[in-house]
Amino acid sequence: MAPRRPRGGGAFPRPVEPPATPKPDPAQLYAALDLGTNSCRMLIAQPKGNQFHVVDSFSKSVQLGHGLEASGRLSRASMTRTVQALHICRRKLEQHRVGRMRLVATEACRRARNAGDFIRIAERETGLKLEIIEPEEEARLAVVSCAPLVSTRTEQLLVVDIGGGSTELVWIDLSAVPRHDRPRAIMRLHAGFHAPESPFPTAKVVDWISVPLGVATLKDQFSDVEDDAARFALMSWFFEENLADFSPYNASQKREGFQIIGTSGTVTTVAASHLGLKRYDRTKVDGLRMTSDQIDRVIRNYVSLGPEGRRSDPRIGRDRHTLIMSGAAILQAMMRIWPTDRLSVADRGLREGLLYAQMSADGVLEDGPF
Repeated sequence: MAPRRPRGGGAFPRPVEPPATPKPDPAQLYAALDLGTNSCRMLIAQPKGNQFHVVDSFSKSVQLGHGLEASGRLSRASMTRTVQALHICRRKLEQHRVGRMRLVATEACRRARNAGDFIRIAERETGLKLEIIEPEEEARLAVVSCAPLVSTRTEQLLVVDIGGGSTELVWIDLSAVPRHDRPRAIMRLHAGFHAPESPFPTAKVVDWISVPLGVATLKDQFSDVEDDAARFALMSWFFEENLADFSPYNASQKREGFQIIGTSGTVTTVAASHLGLKRYDRTKVDGLRMTSDQIDRVIRNYVSLGPEGRRSDPRIGRDRHTLIMSGAAILQAMMRIWPTDRLSVADRGLREGLLYAQMSADGVLEDGPF
């Protein structure tokens, strides 16, 4: 007699549902939107310890500043592309019911004669009110975002933020700050570069500058130069000429105790090329340290590839190949003036600075080492 199958035998096992991830309390959510010359980017995050956890994000190349160099105005097509991106941002903000936010615009809106019209159109169409911030605040927020990457051995720090329409440089003296407190001293700069006197040793901002040349505007300045290598060399030297008013420009700097932090798509792309990444991986790039020689090798390779080679190089990406050489020209100028073995790559910037500043002002970040 054939054995009898036990009752229920052969049935598919009942799946065990994993516990659902609890949705964050909207009252604890913060948003930061950065509308630059080339891109519209947004982060939604909640405080977690002394940093934050990203809940949602958005990034889109809108080329808001396309043609601005020649006309002095934002074009109708650029504004339309940007408003479409802002509609997506608004939906995300509504979906998460974000409690606190700052939505800022930078160099393209600072320079355009019709920026006020665009801000009004954007608010009417999307309900989002953009705030045009000054260069000093943009530089300060970029510095704050990089606080976790500051080495406790750093005494002199240069933060470089290469944007689409401008580049901000901030030189900070940390030599009077105890080593363990140097990253947090950078965070405290969210209150201003020239904060009131404090009983504790503070980070001293030696000088800062906002150069009205970024990857898009510098590229447009030399679009009439046909030779690829000559155009790159001219862009690099022209950018350096615009640093003459930056007080540390002529100061020689020892490599020991000196750190540059670079925050931009240019710097992260160069880092990805150095690592040979065919697919971008933020965990491998953010915080990576590169020497001047390593950066120079990557840039020389870009030059040798030429426009066609860069277009097809997966390490650069099709959305960046037209802008990488103007960004590399700025980065090369930095390395020529201040060679270093400690350039830290930051996949972070204005959005992260906006989040840190809001959370710090509300007192929702915990104290403690980064």
